[in-house]
Amino acid sequence: MKTIAIIDDDIYIGNMVEEVLRHSGYEVIRAYSGTEAVLLLNQKRPDLVLLDLMLPGMTGEKVLEVINHIPVIVVSAKVETSDKVSLLRSGAADYITKPFDIDELLARIAVQFRKASEYQTSSVLTVGDMRLDTASHALSIDGTDVKLTKTEYAILKLLMQNPGQVMAKSVILDSISADTPDCMEGSLKVHISNLRKKLQAVCGADYIEAVWGIGFRLRTE
Repeated sequence: MKTIAIIDDDIYIGNMVEEVLRHSGYEVIRAYSGTEAVLLLNQKRPDLVLLDLMLPGMTGEKVLEVINHIPVIVVSAKVETSDKVSLLRSGAADYITKPFDIDELLARIAVQFRKASEYQTSSVLTVGDMRLDTASHALSIDGTDVKLTKTEYAILKLLMQNPGQVMAKSVILDSISADTPDCMEGSLKVHISNLRKKLQAVCGADYIEAVWGIGFRLRTE
């Protein structure tokens, strides 16, 4: 089931959209300020974000800057073409103006999920010199094959699908639980440590960075 984050301080609009989304089969998480949104997105990774711009604490434009590899539909009362162009260039996937038709919003959400599905049909993930074939589970670094355990593969696949994005430990565990139910919080660090050693042994670079108190991210430099 897809999860959508509603980031909007307008409780009435947020409640209305949440009700429609849940009725349409989506899970919903919410934040009511920019600061709260950043904290929420560090703890949970939604499949799509509905982002208002005029938020207390931290503007929607600033929140957009810290969101990576998640489609963002800006939902705002700002109607100027220059605002829309600027946000689309800053990484927003789409823009819908308040007040909006709920059927149009649902259609735009469906379009984003269809695009994501088409993108994920590619069986090869590439970050730097690393090439991960998700069909065969084969990893190579600059042409050298690297053998991975089932858990190491699941972790690396998730990180390569979200390069540069800090992934909270809880998000990693939740995302890989279907493939590796035996991986718990206590053993996650061990699996990642072993994975880092394997990658370093081949390329000499430390691809995986530990972000203290949050989780891990895959370096893209």
